[in-house]
Amino acid sequence: MRAILLIDFGSTFTKLTAVDLDTPRVLGGAQAFTTAGSDISIGLAKALERLDQSTGPLEFDARLACSSAAGGLNMVASGLVPGLTSKAARMAAFGAGAKVIKTYAYKLTEDDILEINRVQPDILLLCGGIDGGNSEVILHNAARVAGAAGDFPVLVAGNRNAQEECAALLADSGHPVYTAPNVMPEMNTLNIEPAAEVIRQIFLKRIILAKGLNRAERLLDGIMMPTPAAVLKAMRLLSQGTKKTAGLGDLIGVDLGGATTDIYSISRGEPSNPAAILRGLPEPLAKRTVEGDLGMRYNARGILDAVGAEALAGMSGLTEEEILRYVVRCAEDPSLLPGNERETRADLALAAAAVATALARHAGTLERVYTPMGPMYEQRGKDLTQVKQVLVTGGALVYSALLETIMGLALSRQDTMTLTPREARLMVDRHYILSAMGLLSDWEPEAALNLMKDIFGREEAYAAV
Repeated sequence: MRAILLIDFGSTFTKLTAVDLDTPRVLGGAQAFTTAGSDISIGLAKALERLDQSTGPLEFDARLACSSAAGGLNMVASGLVPGLTSKAARMAAFGAGAKVIKTYAYKLTEDDILEINRVQPDILLLCGGIDGGNSEVILHNAARVAGAAGDFPVLVAGNRNAQEECAALLADSGHPVYTAPNVMPEMNTLNIEPAAEVIRQIFLKRIILAKGLNRAERLLDGIMMPTPAAVLKAMRLLSQGTKKTAGLGDLIGVDLGGATTDIYSISRGEPSNPAAILRGLPEPLAKRTVEGDLGMRYNARGILDAVGAEALAGMSGLTEEEILRYVVRCAEDPSLLPGNERETRADLALAAAAVATALARHAGTLERVYTPMGPMYEQRGKDLTQVKQVLVTGGALVYSALLETIMGLALSRQDTMTLTPREARLMVDRHYILSAMGLLSDWEPEAALNLMKDIFGREEAYAAV
């Protein structure tokens, strides 16, 4: 038996998955509270003890880890115009597993820098201008960022003609400087993967220290990537397969948490409507978005603000006053669990509204336009209407007895001009296997793919909408 240990240092729990690569099969799993506030290896040791009780003593060929402990990887991005380079910066950050907490466009102001000083991001991504285009804005912003407090790294990934000068402006600032090819070298042409790879490398070199994960390094062979990047890798592998084994085809992933709602899509998203013309920036095949204002507890107020009390009351059958009181309680006590049938219905409405809103923001849209040939549609973003498989994770969905109702409501509440799935078969990540399989995909992708196809092919992994 060739056993490998896959570890996910989460913000709340440290989750372990032991896999036998020879079979392949999952040998067992265990979890314990993440002890990032003291010594993260304490929680890891407790989880290892529980795994040992479940599986018996195991000798591991390797121990690999991903992490979103202490809130994950917080990023600030600065670009030239909101609809172009700032969006490209967001795509690069999300693809690397980062959480973009603030985006700036045009020239940074003194107030912007004061805000960055307060935020103290883990990384600042500085971009703007196509190659050979506008250099003034990115140079101005580099000079501004050089005066920002703290020692957070700065990644310069804008106009190649200004990169050396930007790096020189930042050289003596106390901020480590990294460079990557322009995230948008030509108008409406994205090149986000090189920047995403540098972001992952910065995570490995610096964020591990900032989060205290280096204290656990003696127990590991490596901390490979942020957890969201591992999940995206697993989704892509499950969708596309390997040269030897076919994948499942186009997929959407939904991860509903207490603070955020993450959506993943593995799909080209090309127009399915013959009267639609694709406009705007191209979308990556593997896309992740993070809705930092939509969460079941810490950001329940964000869900309320997004859809309104009337809509939540309509979905739950409760009064608007009851919804408002429940949202306040969620914010005051993030560990709150529904205590009765009416609170369960309030939670159902919050979950359905969060998923519906996050899906709508992730997917593309249609706009009717009039041309000399008659009415047509402009499509911006991905057309996901034809995606028939949705993989859900996150405790609010995985542990809900009303999962089918939640997802059915979420899909049915979409506007006809929003290109979200119209119907889908649900796969449920009941054992939180995705991040582990993302880690394993770098080690032995064939084993990871076969394990996922086996796990998500079982009857208990499916639900219908």
